[in-house]
Amino acid sequence: MTKFIIITGGVMSGLGKGVVTSSLGKLLKAKGFSVSAIKIDPYLNCDAGTMNPFEHGEVFVLKDGTEVDLDLGNYERFLDTDLIGKDNITTGKVYRTVIEKERAGDYLGKTVQIIPHITDEINRRIWEVADETGVDIVLIEMGGTVGDIEGMPFLEAARQLHMEVGEEKNDLIFIHTTLVPMLDVVGEQKTKPTQHSVKALREIGIEPDIVVGRCKNKLEESTKRKISLFCDVPEDAVISSPDAENIYRVPLILQDEGLTDCVMKRLNLPEILKEKEDTTVKESHRMEEWKNFLDRFENPTSKIDIALVGKYTDLEDAYVSHEQALNHCRAETKTQINIKYVESEDLEGENGPKELLKDADGLLIPGGFGDRGVEGKIDALNYARVNQLPTLAICLGFQLSVVEFARNVVGYEKAHSYEFDEKTPDPVIDLLPMQRGIDKMGGTMRLGAEKIIVKEGTKAYEIYQENEIIERHRHRYEVNLDYKDEIESNGMVFSAHSTNEKRMEMLELEDHPFYIGCQFHPEFQSRPMKPAPLFFSFVNSILDKKSGEKE
Repeated sequence: MTKFIIITGGVMSGLGKGVVTSSLGKLLKAKGFSVSAIKIDPYLNCDAGTMNPFEHGEVFVLKDGTEVDLDLGNYERFLDTDLIGKDNITTGKVYRTVIEKERAGDYLGKTVQIIPHITDEINRRIWEVADETGVDIVLIEMGGTVGDIEGMPFLEAARQLHMEVGEEKNDLIFIHTTLVPMLDVVGEQKTKPTQHSVKALREIGIEPDIVVGRCKNKLEESTKRKISLFCDVPEDAVISSPDAENIYRVPLILQDEGLTDCVMKRLNLPEILKEKEDTTVKESHRMEEWKNFLDRFENPTSKIDIALVGKYTDLEDAYVSHEQALNHCRAETKTQINIKYVESEDLEGENGPKELLKDADGLLIPGGFGDRGVEGKIDALNYARVNQLPTLAICLGFQLSVVEFARNVVGYEKAHSYEFDEKTPDPVIDLLPMQRGIDKMGGTMRLGAEKIIVKEGTKAYEIYQENEIIERHRHRYEVNLDYKDEIESNGMVFSAHSTNEKRMEMLELEDHPFYIGCQFHPEFQSRPMKPAPLFFSFVNSILDKKSGEKE
């Protein structure tokens, strides 16, 4: 029987429910349990694909091509597992299904209502994940905060699920994450926001089993006692989640606070690692690997500076997977990687790259949409190619690398991507054939994991050490094959392609320390202790170049 843990949030958004959820999943896996995670997003969008990164942060792509909230990226990284579209439930998905059923006559003439039809659909989707994965524990993070109008149906569904599972079976618990602020004026941790938040939750019919207090510093014992008294939870079920230097320390903080033991006690979970005779790896050894990773991360022995040239740099969450992929490299190489976020528009003009990139040890050009700042990215790529600056160009960066090379090396001065200039005489980047005639935005790009063929004898093959790889995609445009041979004859190598050889997947320059572009998104599959190969090689090339300069 699958057990459920539902994580809610109160007082304000952005408290880190996703990191708490991911960390708890990591700790439970370390205990030997199989774990999966569901993110509930109470917005009317069917998925996150059409959302502006400025408003919602990065769009993360799952292996099946579903575009989701960045929290699912944290789940995958912490749990070291691949999730699918069913692990993300949105208001849009739920209402669309219910309305389609109503139109088909599935409700046999009944009046279709929020309760029970919407709540039933929500719980059907939760049970579907539990039944299909067969895991021991499903973590369910409720997006938003208690009291939000759009979240009410999901909280009601959670209440009903609790009744369905049965309280006496200890198969479902609620963890409420809330803010415990400290006013500098009085120097006291204030519990009133938590009290009001829990009160709102109880009015819905949900009693939290555990309260996680997000705070600047560790909760004082007097604060825990007060929360315990006023929120009707045992004192050992009031857990501190103070600010951490980095998200990878959070699992150890929560473990020291007793969250794992508290959860196991309330769910009546067995000590799996002690009971299984065939288990040779103890829990301490499982977390020991994580501690070693964290030690390497927090104690670097070298330092590099990487310029990330993007279009959404005012919100760093727009590039969270790139940041985490570099963090994974940081731990593996014991290198402090300072990311300098550079707005691509600021690079436009002859002196832009010279001024803003002169101190960078490497250049990272991520994906993006729209023509704003495109010329700045092209100028940055030109600077990096000419000045031998190690460069990793991803998705749009890959495409603009082709544009820059076609303009400044091949000689097509007006070369461009058809996405930005439909009148260009040389559309070296063109619309994917499968995209022609599509008039809807959501979920219509080339999305998800696909097999890629890597050519032997290339830098790409040196990096991956295999002919076939699988990487995730999110794009509408591709290299125009009419220009492929001429571009390659001038020194740019297309070192990987799709299985049908019609789509170019990677490019590289031979006479360069590291200049590689990829149409796919390697950052989505990077993991702690298993950094994405392209990012890892990119960082090592910078270290090698700096080492050579010192000699």
